[in-house]
Amino acid sequence: MVNGCLSAAPHITQRFTAETSGLSLSTVARTHARLNARQFLDKNGITILGKAALEPYKVDNAIILAAGLGTRLVPFTYHSPKGLLPVKGTSMIERQIEQLRECGIEEILIVVGYLKKKFDYLIDKYNVRLLYNPEYATKNNLTSLYYARQYLKNSYVLVSDNWIEHNIFNSHEYDSWICGVYYQGKTNEWATTTGARDRILSLKIGGEDVWGLIGPAYFSRAYSVEFCTLLERYYQRPETDDFYFEHIISDNLKTLPISLNRQSADNVYEFENLEELRAFDVDYGKDTNNEVMQQIAQIFGVEQSAIEIIGPLREGMTNNSFLFVVDGVSYVFRVPGQGTDRLIDRRREKRAYELVAPLGLTDEIIFFDDMTGVKVSRYYKGARVVDPEDDAQVAEAMQLLRQIHTTESATAPKATPLRFDVKHEIAFYEKLASELNAIHYSDYAEIRAKANELLDLREHLAIPEVLCHIDYVYTNILYLPERMCVIDWEYSGFADPIIDVAMFAIYAYYNRQQADRALVLYLGREPTRLEQTRLYMYMALCGLLWSLWTEYKQGLGDEFGDYSLVQYRYMNDFYQVIKDEGYLAEARAYLTSRDKAPENCG
Repeated sequence: MVNGCLSAAPHITQRFTAETSGLSLSTVARTHARLNARQFLDKNGITILGKAALEPYKVDNAIILAAGLGTRLVPFTYHSPKGLLPVKGTSMIERQIEQLRECGIEEILIVVGYLKKKFDYLIDKYNVRLLYNPEYATKNNLTSLYYARQYLKNSYVLVSDNWIEHNIFNSHEYDSWICGVYYQGKTNEWATTTGARDRILSLKIGGEDVWGLIGPAYFSRAYSVEFCTLLERYYQRPETDDFYFEHIISDNLKTLPISLNRQSADNVYEFENLEELRAFDVDYGKDTNNEVMQQIAQIFGVEQSAIEIIGPLREGMTNNSFLFVVDGVSYVFRVPGQGTDRLIDRRREKRAYELVAPLGLTDEIIFFDDMTGVKVSRYYKGARVVDPEDDAQVAEAMQLLRQIHTTESATAPKATPLRFDVKHEIAFYEKLASELNAIHYSDYAEIRAKANELLDLREHLAIPEVLCHIDYVYTNILYLPERMCVIDWEYSGFADPIIDVAMFAIYAYYNRQQADRALVLYLGREPTRLEQTRLYMYMALCGLLWSLWTEYKQGLGDEFGDYSLVQYRYMNDFYQVIKDEGYLAEARAYLTSRDKAPENCG
């Protein structure tokens, strides 16, 4: 500690060194005496011998982890990574970069992921280097550090969304440490117990009246070698996808000994939500310059300070939604996802809501902008979604679907231009994905030819169309205290009603037996062979449809894991069922016999 103070400013007094290091004046005096005796210090400060002795402790670089989604600070993080949010006029990551620069640390590496291009300006402004974590959306920060592992030496490890009031970095560090502050009461942070010289003895998530981890860490070169060996092992284990890098330390404190760097809660901050930001930076209690906050204020006729942001409601595949409160009432704000301006006609969605409104089966809409897709609706506390593995709940969902399909407005397609044409939609998503070179299946031409066979069959079947939800995924079907409710009508349109049953099945990753059961529950009887053909045909076609949709979205930078592959398999597998078990041949025979039948002149 004394060496660190001296290396930063060799002519400072012993009293200042004591105050800065937190050591007693007598300890500093004794240390000075020993350093002088070893000729590491003289009247001019640190000697050549002293500088050589310090060299192994010189900090090589800093690695800043900045790949995360920052979901707890929506809506501010919809268009900005959390670390780039301003606090008292400076972004959190820039303040840390500047503090590192003050200590002479030149090599700064930033691991990015979410909205990665937003960080590009830092390259020119601070001469930093960006590293990309392609798994940022599905794994935690252990993975981010994995992608920077080759740079771990004498290294600071930081997260981008901390605010450090007074600089805690040094040009030299003696041993490995990790920051912590004292939490009075319960905390969900990493809780520590410590021994002599603040060596951490135990580390676990959650505690009460404890010193908890928050802020940067420092790894010595020897520590980094041992840590990287373990990091590579942990990365290969699927159960560690949600791990933080602190999990490795927690599990291996004997081989990864580390000390607690105690900091004041007034010096190191992590902002979990808007209210904590407001408490620290008064600007967040006024006009935040955030478009979503401004829009909410305008819709409800209130000041932004009256808006309480609770946080993300759920991660949708098409949109993002978050929960907020105004005057004690909870609402959901829907923000259209990336690329949805090309995917969805919001006027159609609004019209669908109007058509089904008489049924009382949708969420209560407070505001709907059919140009942007922004929607505000009531939030229903205690609502739960349908369980696709519960036969009774699936039966209720299928009965509700049949009710929607048979209502008067749903059976009058000529009254509205709404139509969901799966052939058109497949071609449209195919075009969007192709523009981004995002279709990655080597057998796509073969699969597309199979799809064309089914599309031709569907066209000639000429099934009467009704208003369908299309996005009839179980998470869009809610149990409210007094009724069931279907939300998110953005893909809706007139189509063959069995398409909704097929959609429910493939969204729930149903096998054939489960899909057959859903159709029986929908019809209220055993299906005919032709009805089964239609179910399997739509499971195949819609599998291809959503696979292309996912390829396009991933081409824009979104991540959906294996979703595209699962949906693509539905296309191939259920085409084979239709063909190999005679459904395709029977349907063609049915069409031939129907076309040859004499006209009904009566």
